[in-house]
Amino acid sequence: MENSLLFKDIQFKVDRDRFFRSFHIEEQSHDFSGATSLIDTAEAIAQPKGIYKIAYIDEKTENSVVIDQTTFTSRVLRVNLENTHRVFPFIVTCGRELEEWSLAIDDMMEKFWVDSIKEQAAVAAYEAVQNDIRQRYLPGATSTMNPGSLEDWPMKEQVPLFSLFGEAKALIGVELTDSFLMVPIKSISGIIFPTDTQFESCQLCPRKNCVGRRAPYDSDLAESKYRFSHG
Repeated sequence: MENSLLFKDIQFKVDRDRFFRSFHIEEQSHDFSGATSLIDTAEAIAQPKGIYKIAYIDEKTENSVVIDQTTFTSRVLRVNLENTHRVFPFIVTCGRELEEWSLAIDDMMEKFWVDSIKEQAAVAAYEAVQNDIRQRYLPGATSTMNPGSLEDWPMKEQVPLFSLFGEAKALIGVELTDSFLMVPIKSISGIIFPTDTQFESCQLCPRKNCVGRRAPYDSDLAESKYRFSHG
């Protein structure tokens, strides 16, 4: 927990315009009042949370990096941290409060609505962490890597990441399942790092028709900078 900063009082309001657009809900529609009521309840319940720390790189090998005496195995992470000596591991979540409330919702459409609200809450926590890092440490431009976003850095790398914070469940209510998924599921973990070149894991992922894609796949980058190919 040394050098960790904990966020439990994050202000959260649903971006209603984005919410209604994404579900094609118009003000005069049948779903508008029900969705509005659900949002009002969620905002009253929501307590998104986050934690991050400043951590220092102890050692770099060919395909791994040691951060605060903890080894992370990833060629991509290792290359991305080539020119930095400090990073910012983090875990953020929509919060147990929203998660437990959502479990009692049976209507299928409302489940989709609530998932969207929980995702917005997790993103609000992530943005609070990012903003604090920018203001407190002035790292300049940064990028983020998340365990499980690439085959090179699989979900099992959640274990060393969580170990940097001790007991994440006690701190912010997030725990890992046996398959390394986070509960609440609308949680985000990863490492924020200073970089001169913007990085997105999508640049190294050849998966087609991905709705979450944030950058095009770059096979030349995969082979030239990271020295691997998906074939």
